[in-house]
Amino acid sequence: MDDKIKKAAGKAEVNKRIKKDALLNTAFELFTNQGINNTSISNIAEKAGVAKGTFYLYFKDKYDIRNFLISRKAQEVFAKADDELQNMKLESLEDKIVFLADHIINQFSEDRILLGFISKNLSWGIFKKQIMTSSEDTAVNLPQIIEEAFLTSRTKYRNPEVMIFMIIELLSSTVYSSILYEDPLPIEELKPYLFDSIRSIMHSQQI
Repeated sequence: MDDKIKKAAGKAEVNKRIKKDALLNTAFELFTNQGINNTSISNIAEKAGVAKGTFYLYFKDKYDIRNFLISRKAQEVFAKADDELQNMKLESLEDKIVFLADHIINQFSEDRILLGFISKNLSWGIFKKQIMTSSEDTAVNLPQIIEEAFLTSRTKYRNPEVMIFMIIELLSSTVYSSILYEDPLPIEELKPYLFDSIRSIMHSQQI
């Protein structure tokens, strides 16, 4: 009897995951193709093949699912960059953050749909609330990675949260125009300025 209950519970969890993933994948497709303002919850549910009521089992509204998507997509980008970082022999936290920024920029350059979605929507509030919260849905344990990076860094910083905030705002506000419109410069030409700015931000926060 216990085995049957466990099997049924496991199947229910799988079904929940499938429905949630269908909603997320559909919402991402609709948001990137027609914009969030032109997308309704009914559109998402219908295209995902689930009842509208099912949507509310997982998300409060379309802005909630958007924020969740930003979290998931941003963490997937970070996870790829972090995987590559593990193969590098970089000592300083400064060099590591510049490497991560470079890798993330390259991913956005290769996937402009993803660039448009994340860059237009990512803000410090969403980052702190969604991305900095570890859960079973996250690609990586980002809070733990960041905490360990600062704890093991030989250089200490006054306010790591302020520093991260400034770097995120810098990247999200500059790479979009540079990659899509080469304004004020093509991204490869802009990178040295960005990386110098990241280093300057970090230097300003050193203890």
